[in-house]
Parts: sequence; C-alpha cells; structure tokens
Amino acid sequence: MIGQIETYDPDSQAGVIKTEGALFTFHLDDWVADVPPDEGDDVNFDVHGTIASNITLVGAYLEPPKAVKYKYLAAVLALFLGWTGAHRFYLGFYRMAFIQLTLTVILYVTGLPGFAALWGFIESILLFGGQINKDAKGRPFK
Repeated sequence: MIGQIETYDPDSQAGVIKTEGALFTFHLDDWVADVPPDEGDDVNFDVHGTIASNITLVGAYLEPPKAVKYKYLAAVLALFLGWTGAHRFYLGFYRMAFIQLTLTVILYVTGLPGFAALWGFIESILLFGGQINKDAKGRPFK
C-alpha cells in the first residue's frame, strides 16, 4: 500500500502513516530505508490490521538522492560557529548539535572554553577535506 507519513516522533520512534483517509501506526523497527522517516515522506508498506510494516520510501530506488545542502557553507559554519553546533543543525544532526552546545556551556562554566572551539575546527577540516560528505538524510553535498 502507498501512503504518506503524517507524524513521526524520533523520541518514541513511532509514527502514523495516512492513506486514503485511513491511519496506520508504525515503529522504527518496521522501517527498511537507510534514512530516518520524516513527515511528508511518501512510503510503500504492508498492512496488518492498523499497523504498517515493511515500510520503504517510494521512489528511493528510482533515483539517487539529490544534494540540497552546501559543503562549504557547512564547513564555514563549523569553522566560525562550530562551538555552537551550528553546522550540525544545518546538516540535520540535531541530537549531536544539542550535545555540542551543551558541552560548550559545560566547558565555558568550568573555565575551558577553548576546547569547545577545537571540536568545530576539526569538523571544519573534515568537511573541507570531504570526510564528512552527507547530511543527516544521507544526501550528498552540493
């Protein structure tokens, strides 16, 4: 069956798929695609009562993912604002960005603010060098 992800909560790893007025619940364990689900994604799935299983993205096998984020913008954000996790927010790695921001606050309070900037500097080198080459959805950079 084909439908669209209506809602998805990354904390509970559960969501709802809507198709032709019907709603089906799913859990991340039933997700087959390489990228995490996102609201609005078109999906193909099997139905077992009101539960969706074997969920795959529609069209994921038809064309390669299109680049939407800029490599050099992410690298510049990492270089100048890496201590805030700005580049991670831009690339869609929200959990890592919050960890980076929290670590910066902790290091600032303990009197070691320079170490937080080091993380962003290293990641800017990795971005410029191409070792980090995909966003959170697995799409390549422009």
